Amino acid sequence: MYPEKQLAQLVIRACQYYDIDKVVISPGSRNAPLTIGFSNVDEIETFSVVDERCAAFFALGMAQQTRKPVAIVCTSGSALLNYYPAITEAFYSRIPLLVISADRPKHLVDIGDGQTIRQENVFKNHILYSANLIEGESNVEYNKEKVEKAIFTCISESGPIHINVPFNEPIYRTVNELEDFEFKSKSNNIKEKYDLDTELIDIWNTSEKKLILVGVNYPNESLQELLKYFVEDTSVLVFTETTSNVSHPKFINSIDQLITKLEEKEFKDLQPDLLISLGGMVISKRIKQFLRKYQPKHHWHVDKLVEMDTYFCLSKYIKEDSVDFFKTLKTKVRIKEYSGYQKKWVQEKTQRQIAHQNFIEKAEYSDFRVFKNILDTLPDSSQVQVSNSAVIRYMQLYDVNTSLRVFCNRGTSGIDGSTSTAIGAAVVDGKNTVLITGDLSFFYDSNALWNNYIPSNFRIILINNSGGGIFKIIPGPKSTNALRYFETPHNLTAEHLAKMYNLEYSSASSLNGVESELNSFYEKSEKPKILEIFTPSNKNDTILKSYFKNL
Repeated sequence: MYPEKQLAQLVIRACQYYDIDKVVISPGSRNAPLTIGFSNVDEIETFSVVDERCAAFFALGMAQQTRKPVAIVCTSGSALLNYYPAITEAFYSRIPLLVISADRPKHLVDIGDGQTIRQENVFKNHILYSANLIEGESNVEYNKEKVEKAIFTCISESGPIHINVPFNEPIYRTVNELEDFEFKSKSNNIKEKYDLDTELIDIWNTSEKKLILVGVNYPNESLQELLKYFVEDTSVLVFTETTSNVSHPKFINSIDQLITKLEEKEFKDLQPDLLISLGGMVISKRIKQFLRKYQPKHHWHVDKLVEMDTYFCLSKYIKEDSVDFFKTLKTKVRIKEYSGYQKKWVQEKTQRQIAHQNFIEKAEYSDFRVFKNILDTLPDSSQVQVSNSAVIRYMQLYDVNTSLRVFCNRGTSGIDGSTSTAIGAAVVDGKNTVLITGDLSFFYDSNALWNNYIPSNFRIILINNSGGGIFKIIPGPKSTNALRYFETPHNLTAEHLAKMYNLEYSSASSLNGVESELNSFYEKSEKPKILEIFTPSNKNDTILKSYFKNL
């Protein structure tokens, strides 16, 4: 049973041809031809998620892990606009998301017809390509060209595209077969060998202080090995973040821990001659402030898709895969064996870690303190999804088990969609997946639990400090008389949500309680689990500030 509508058949056939094998559908009537079609194609796995905002983040989590396009399908009207938060995240994180919306015919727009808005080019500021299709057999070639370009762009440029498909009624008629369409040959992805300019080689060889800064990065063993090689150069310092997914004893993996409280002279000692940045967004605000004030002589940004001048001093955009870049660099440059640059800051890191450990041993029960227990007990090789705001910042202050794979929606750094993304990622990953989330992020996206696909090995650690604790930490909000509007205090708990959505629930409100609950939290179960950890809202910010002062 397939849709009679030719436009729906064209879109479905194109998805088949380009190996789009996962489609997340939200219910509606106008998208009936697409729903009927996708759900009857054997090669395509379909998922039904009611809330379009959750559906889009759910698909984004899948695409984040598979690194290939996942399609989302919705009905006309405001349903489509609920995709926007996930689309912007996909746009800035370069995650391939294939947005397919059903629409009313053009002659029904702006005449008072129900569930009808201006859908054409509605995402124009945050989309790689928009294909606005036209109904009618005379437009087949036009539509085919648009659909092909949209899907090819989604794959080749790794980001969101939008295909808007108008349907006249009747929309529920079916036929026994899908029409065949001829599509262009798929790209053979023949890649030219990358080479380095002589000028860049000279800059590397003459730079006494070289800083490699890795932002959000999908786990990559080849990159890990290359950076391990370059850190043998004593003039090279490697800064990473929790979401960089690379590690080494000589890497600086907690940037804020290192650079907090440095004096003017120390900042100048740290200031690099050459900065090489790669990966996505960088979480640390302090490193951004440092590099914008103490700018390097040269800044190269290495990325196949995106040019980013984060520190306002970009001198060279190297449009290349970071692994290919470092492979070539390895064969061209000299390794410095007698520089004190790296040694000084690795020693400083060691001193900060001693201060860090001493503080933990005396720290009161708080957001900061419970992170030690959480990170110490995460099962090896787990996928860890982290919500934004305070939670990801606390993660940055600790050493993380190097077998873990850590992800966070840092493209737009919003609290919306963290749970939905984590569930989507868990569905396709199959391994243990743990979401570590704050209370506002969790409750904001509570509809994420309204789906039938949550694996039994999915775990949620919810740190509930009764409001947006980040607003007590950052300078500004506490100095106003409107803190309750920033922090949004509440007395909510996840217990009833867990019961409603059939998840196992436990809670803790002391260090002993946390340790006790974590002992059995990861054991095999028939249901996914939530552990809600209640922390003292009136102490968290004071303890964190004391931590930085102690460093």
